[in-house]
Amino acid sequence: MLISLLRHADRVKAASLAQLVNVIAPIMTEKGGRAWRQTTFHPFAIASRIARGQAYDAVVASPVTGTERYGEVDAVDAVVTWDEEAGTGSVLALNRSLTDSIDVTAALGALGASRIKEAQIIAPGDLDAVNTADDPDRVHPVPHEVALADGVLTTTLPPASWLAVELA
Repeated sequence: MLISLLRHADRVKAASLAQLVNVIAPIMTEKGGRAWRQTTFHPFAIASRIARGQAYDAVVASPVTGTERYGEVDAVDAVVTWDEEAGTGSVLALNRSLTDSIDVTAALGALGASRIKEAQIIAPGDLDAVNTADDPDRVHPVPHEVALADGVLTTTLPPASWLAVELA
């Protein structure tokens, strides 16, 4: 949803994270005790920090993956942002395939991006994994290898992964 909201930022006037105070909140707490981040916290936090400026609908050519509800859909979903004034941007990408890694190539030359500031991925091996008070970092972003040469970004997305690349 986050990628879709950014991709349609020209039409979306307001969006909010509604689950701030119930059982699926991005940050959980124990009364008078510990606090920990849910897995959903990380994409929102990272995107709010790096996805600035103009949002561009990435032209995606990818294999398809089957879903129970929507049938076959593109396995890769992505959005690119670029803040011309700051000279920074982002690539956010999702691999919907639960079984296949996908090589990604993104032509970013027109933006003027010349280097990767940081690339992080969330790619849990166990799709049922959750963060808890006793294991607060079971699912969290980790550094990911991404190359940028001559305006072309390349990487591989593991199955069921979410990638955030900060560009400069």
